[in-house]
Amino acid sequence: MNKRLFAVAAAAAVTALALSACSGGTTPTDDDAPTEISVAATDPQLIIPGRQSVAYDVNMAVWAPLAFLESDGTLEYVQAESIESDDAITWTVTLRDGWTFHDGTPVTAQTYVDSWNAVAYGPNAFENSGQLANIVGYADLNPAEGEPSTTEMSGLAVVDEQTFTVELTGADSQFPLQVTQAQTAMFPMPASALEDFDAYNTHPIGNGPFEFAEDYVENEPIVLEAYEDYQGEEPTVDRITFKPYTDSETAYTDVLAGNLDVAGVPASKLTQAGGDFGDRLYSFEAPGISFLGLPLWNDAYSDIRVRQAISMAIDREAIIDVIYGGTYDPATAWTPAIEPGTPTGICGEYCEYDPDAAKALLDEAGGFDGPLEIYYPGGSGLDPLYEAIANQLRQNLGIEATAKPSADWAEFLQNRNDENIDGPFFSRWGALYPSQQATLRVFFIEGGGCTNCIPWYSDDVAAAIATADADLSTDGSAYAKVQELIQAEFPAVPLFFEKYSYVTSERVADLVTSPVGNPTYRSIVLGD
Repeated sequence: MNKRLFAVAAAAAVTALALSACSGGTTPTDDDAPTEISVAATDPQLIIPGRQSVAYDVNMAVWAPLAFLESDGTLEYVQAESIESDDAITWTVTLRDGWTFHDGTPVTAQTYVDSWNAVAYGPNAFENSGQLANIVGYADLNPAEGEPSTTEMSGLAVVDEQTFTVELTGADSQFPLQVTQAQTAMFPMPASALEDFDAYNTHPIGNGPFEFAEDYVENEPIVLEAYEDYQGEEPTVDRITFKPYTDSETAYTDVLAGNLDVAGVPASKLTQAGGDFGDRLYSFEAPGISFLGLPLWNDAYSDIRVRQAISMAIDREAIIDVIYGGTYDPATAWTPAIEPGTPTGICGEYCEYDPDAAKALLDEAGGFDGPLEIYYPGGSGLDPLYEAIANQLRQNLGIEATAKPSADWAEFLQNRNDENIDGPFFSRWGALYPSQQATLRVFFIEGGGCTNCIPWYSDDVAAAIATADADLSTDGSAYAKVQELIQAEFPAVPLFFEKYSYVTSERVADLVTSPVGNPTYRSIVLGD
């Protein structure tokens, strides 16, 4: 697991700033004055699409994806004219004509091929390069040992100025979803970027509706202005200012005071946000899911009945009401409900609160010896959640359960990845596109993106995921077999289907979203 995971994870887990944004703005007093919004953000440091971990909103304003997934599930082409395949292995991407980067240079097929190769090239150490891992030749750019002998993936080929082909390592019907708005490693970069990535990070140049008004300076506001020659749908505002905050509660208070337009809601404010903001509280369904991870390397958790008993002893509804202000939903499957085809309810009785049955099941398994310590990343606002779970396990199962935070995220990550944990632990993922594939691969394919989030890997599950990937129906039903195999082993405890929550100033009439759960700032609606 990397910085990107924590940015997404922490943001959704506490519904804080990592995937949201906010900053101070003014209300125009002249009909001809530019319309602008202010959005709270975490200072990104890294903005380059292939590297960023907390700059999703900035990226989705400055770059245009090949395709955009709408809230109703419709896939709309943006930079692409079409994305087609006869076998789901080799895909032909045809670009729209006349599109340019903010520096005026054209966006071409060669642009995409060069950009993707640069992101995938191992020595560049781009954090998000894994998004390209299923393209043929990615492994050649990332050898297990030594330097790569090539700088290009053999699975990419330029056909003409506006067309290129992508050959995948296996059939994958979900490829068009992988090039939508939140998979930022797929965004194109101009030729100048490849010459000096440090300079590019200081003044990123994209192909999207907004451009940088000035150089990025660490811990200073990021000001974006509408790009006059943008070939896509015209944005609804002329300027967006992303203001960095280190304290999500301060951002929340600033929106309440009318000094900011949009902020993510910290977990500590979820129970009062409805009262503070009324219909200016937005809770968007998102492809995020929380688990209670289990240390399957510890024999104390080897009996499936122990794992199931822990799950049945947790009152998800009570936790959601008290800690999350009713915004989450209890998890009843192994992928978020928003991901098409998710077999909600497959978890059955084992995701339902039944303390008596849980105690009986634990007794049947021989009980639980010794203490149980739940480990989670400190400083992330997660204390109330894990303290509540520990209390419920203690009361309902008679286990000596406690909650222990790490010193910081780095310490937690190191201990979990090294299997240096004896008890249950923080485990979640916020997918970057709403497909069961985007969650199942991360958790249940070794090296899929979340090391030891759920430390259980099965050849049967990997084969079932590959089979489902190749299914051309695209309705997600093919992944049901995968979930059946996982359910039979119950390797972790599903907790919540997540929502991402935001509040707005009175200037905002409507905060528009998409299936990734983030606001779509280019489409925000301001009041009269």
